[in-house]
Amino acid sequence: MTPTKTLHSSGRRVHRLLEQVQQVFVGKEEVVKLTVVTLLARGHLLIEDVPGIGKTLLGIALARSVEASFRRIQFTSDLLPSDILGVSVLNQTDRVFEFRPGPVFSHILLADEINRSTPKTQSALLEAMSELQVTVDGTTRPLPDPFLVLATQNPVEYHGSYPLPEAQLDRFLLRVRIGYPAPEDEKRILQGVDPAERVKTLDPILSLPDVRALQAEAAAVRVSDALLDYAVALAEASRRHPGVKLGLSPRGAIALCRAARSLALIEGRDYCIPDDFKTIAVPVIAHRLLLDTSLLGVARIAESEGIVETLLKGVPAPG
Repeated sequence: MTPTKTLHSSGRRVHRLLEQVQQVFVGKEEVVKLTVVTLLARGHLLIEDVPGIGKTLLGIALARSVEASFRRIQFTSDLLPSDILGVSVLNQTDRVFEFRPGPVFSHILLADEINRSTPKTQSALLEAMSELQVTVDGTTRPLPDPFLVLATQNPVEYHGSYPLPEAQLDRFLLRVRIGYPAPEDEKRILQGVDPAERVKTLDPILSLPDVRALQAEAAAVRVSDALLDYAVALAEASRRHPGVKLGLSPRGAIALCRAARSLALIEGRDYCIPDDFKTIAVPVIAHRLLLDTSLLGVARIAESEGIVETLLKGVPAPG
């Protein structure tokens, strides 16, 4: 089988995955696609939005569709690192300590309202996300492969919360906003079977080995020198923008290329085009910018996204 046919086959399988998740997570096709982009790029996704719009449903639907384990953590102010990572417990019979893994040992982890826990607890999860391993009592244990964190923040509540600093936001490959469904989509949700019940009937579209194979294919997607120059130009323009204190870091530019590769694979190509970078730029770049503003919450998110849109208009893309 030729590489082109193999890639087209991969694209078809991914589209079947997208279609199945969209059957449950109605009316948000772009959010579902960006979630799958994050999975194929071996990244993590930050969802900044209000409660009740289906974030948990999205995680469960994706997990069931790829035969993955799913766990959810409700972050609170009294949550401890050991509640996430696990703890060693004395076995009274054998008189030895046994490790009991925490919920982080799952393929897809929903970290709900991550900004409600203390920085110490946040950093425990973020280190696991970065290193893909956990060290407890001097023993290092690898996390499952694949490993995807879907973290949520409520941008309209500030009391008793600890917003993630910019250095930790940089650990997330993408940031998305889901938003409320359109009226016609919300009516479809109300008319149909309860999504929480429907998700239980989903059958796997991909296996975990399939996901790992697709991740390898995404990493091998070609990016031309002209597109690498485009990514560098966007990063440099963000650092010179008058409304930005700190622009896109080299790690952010790497994330842009990783996400663009995954998007190209979903579109059935083994090479990137400028539109891949343009489509993915706002979710990759906006949350990585440290703005010179006192705005908070939704207004700050909107301003950062607007700055990225301005960069895209000002930096010429390769032909």
